[in-house]
Order: sequence, then structure tokens, then C-alpha cells
Amino acid sequence: MQHQPYFVVVLAHSLHGRLRRIHIPHQAIYAVFALAVIGFLSVVGFLSSYARMTWKVANYNSLRHEVEALRGRYQELQKLTQEKNKQLATLEMFASEVSVAYGLKHKSAAAEITNDLPLTPTFHQSLDEYNFLQSASLSPIYRAYPKQWQTNIRPSLWPVDGRLMSAFGGRTDPFSGEGAMHTGVDLSAAMGTPVRVAADGIVLHAEWFGSYGKVVVVDHGNGLQTLYAHLSRFEVVAGQEIRRGDIVGRSGATGRVTSPHLHYEVRMRGTPVNPYPFLANSAFVMPSRTQKDFPF
Repeated sequence: MQHQPYFVVVLAHSLHGRLRRIHIPHQAIYAVFALAVIGFLSVVGFLSSYARMTWKVANYNSLRHEVEALRGRYQELQKLTQEKNKQLATLEMFASEVSVAYGLKHKSAAAEITNDLPLTPTFHQSLDEYNFLQSASLSPIYRAYPKQWQTNIRPSLWPVDGRLMSAFGGRTDPFSGEGAMHTGVDLSAAMGTPVRVAADGIVLHAEWFGSYGKVVVVDHGNGLQTLYAHLSRFEVVAGQEIRRGDIVGRSGATGRVTSPHLHYEVRMRGTPVNPYPFLANSAFVMPSRTQKDFPF
């Protein structure tokens, strides 16, 4: 009978001198050694995994604090930018008043538009405008009524409930790619969205106007005017008295545009100024119209 190799462990008692032999097979020694190696590797893996997790948590906390600091800094810069925009708009309005008071000449936006006269309405657009004028009611046309009914003469309403797409001031022209002066703000609006006047006034123009396409210009008195451009349809006629919240037209993509939107301007004595201070304090919700103050 073949015997398996084994180790012999001899145990001796220190008092009685008795010897005790324990036979341990090689396979048992190898199994214990293998289990010890596996246990050691498991402990090392657990410790390394715990160390990596600790490092990731520390790194995450550091990044979170950094993000919070950047967010706070961004909010501070945003507030500072808003204050600077308000100051700039105030200075622009003041410069416009000074230039008018001293008779200084400025190139108006209307003069720039005349260079784009090749952008003319199509036959169908002209026909639609003719049909509208033919069917329009002339009852609200201005007939030298006193202006006491104008109670909201400062623009205080967003013309459309849309986001700001392009701000007032210098920008890159979307067609030429060169620097250009944007004389108003662009507000997102789907085709056919009702466009509402921002204050009480009288319609000066409701016509096609070069790169502006179909445009409505409303006079609010004291040299203050608002302009609504790229319309797809008119809902008012020149000379009509309108009140804040009345629909002047429908948004569209007439004129020089890349997509449907509303171009909105505020002018002081013919000079475009930054609409930001007006929009910042304007309402999105339509004002209550429970009381009529028209003389008709």
C-alpha cells in the first residue's frame, strides 16, 4: 500500500518527557498556505478599495466646495452685470436726451434700414396687407382725442412670453459674420404668436420696413416709442389708439431673419436705447382689463 508523503510534528511534554507525534499531510499544508495567500490578497484588496473610496470622497467634497464657490462668484458677477447694464441703459437714455437737447445728429436706425430696401414684401404678403386694411375697423382711429386715457405710457409689459435670444448692443451679424450694432432685443416666439403692445399709445407705422419686415411702431408720448418687427401679420393700422396689452400683430420671420422671432426696440426721440431697464421691471402676465378708459 502506497503511503502519502506527510510532515511529522513532534510535541514533547516538559515535565513527563512524553513525546507525541502528529502526522500532517502535504495537501493540508498547501491548502493552509493557499488560504493564507487568498486571505492576504483579500485584505490588501479591501484596504486598497477603501483607500480609493476615501480619496474619491475627499476629491468629491473638494470639487463640491469649488463648485459652490464658483456658483457664488457667478451670482455675484451676474448681479454686477445687471447693475452695469442698468447704468449703461441710463447713460444711453441720458446721452440721447442730451443729443436731442443740443441738436446733435445721430444716424438713426430708420436710416440704416433704408439701405436694405430690396427686402420687399411678396405679392401674397402685399395682398394680405391690402385685405387687412380693407376689412379693418376704422372706429379706433385717432381723431384728435385728448390723451388723458393714456395711463400706462411707460413700457411695462413683455411683448411676448419668450426667452431673450439676442441682447442690445454689439454682436456678430448672423449673415455677414462681422461686428454689428443690435438696436433692440430678440425674443423667442413661434410663428403666429400674439405680440402685445408694452404701453398705451398711438400706432405711427404698421407697414413693411426693409430688413425689419412687417413692423409696428407705437408712440407713447414724451418722445418714447416702441417697435415690433419681423411680424407675420398686422392687427392694427396707423393712427389707431391702443392700450397696453392690446395685440398689434403676430410674430413671424419677415425681413432679414434666420428664424421666427420678435425684434423689440425702445426709442427715445428716435434713438434706440437699451430695453433692459424696461423689460427687467415688466410683467409677463397680461394686465387686468376690467375697466375701459377709451373715449369710445
